[in-house]
Amino acid sequence: MPAEPTIFATSGGFSSSGRGPIAWRRGPLIDYALHLSGVERPRICYLATAQGDSPLYVAAFYNAFAGSTDAVASHLALYPMPSAEDPRAHLLAQDVIWVGGGSVANLLALWRVHGLDVVFREAWERGIVLAGVSAGSICWHVGGTTDSFGPELRLVDNGLGLLPFANGVHYDAEDQRRPLLQSLVASGALPTAHATDDGVGLVYRGTELVDVVSDRPDAAAYKVEADGAGGVTETVLRPRLLTG
Repeated sequence: MPAEPTIFATSGGFSSSGRGPIAWRRGPLIDYALHLSGVERPRICYLATAQGDSPLYVAAFYNAFAGSTDAVASHLALYPMPSAEDPRAHLLAQDVIWVGGGSVANLLALWRVHGLDVVFREAWERGIVLAGVSAGSICWHVGGTTDSFGPELRLVDNGLGLLPFANGVHYDAEDQRRPLLQSLVASGALPTAHATDDGVGLVYRGTELVDVVSDRPDAAAYKVEADGAGGVTETVLRPRLLTG
């Protein structure tokens, strides 16, 4: 296990294999999440809560790990009831927890109904790597911007708050993301934010951002801070390029 609590918050993860609409293969960000565990054969658990525990996404996850000998894959679903008899015990037995994208608002609500907000803090404090893409990135932070409520992006500010920052995802891919995040930080509705272009991941040890990585060139992360004059300062954080 890592010596410190670790979060890997990304705007990417699995790559499409090209064989179907939800056909995944492991990408560099997934492999890096496994690496962060510091375990030779890490146990990785997937949560598709933000997609309503869609069986298609769960199957895609298992297909991506089919034949793998360097990791042990499992999942935890909450619909129509928890798929594990003891969800807490299942999650705390993992080395990496990967949370998929979708509705962060629904994800947070359902997690709290099942008490997983408390479990995730316990897992984080134990050094289990908490990771994920999009909704699975925002959830560990104070909040960010979301399309959970419709096509017009809105504020979400009830994240788990393990990290004292806001989070912006798909920063280069969706036109509304950058201006809304900047306006929310400028107004004080959100604290200082870290944002990621598609393919970029943020590594936190404890609550400190210690590394930025990417699975593609010409992508970046950003620190967005209120400038005290009604605007923001945006600092580019250049990532290390992962290979594989």
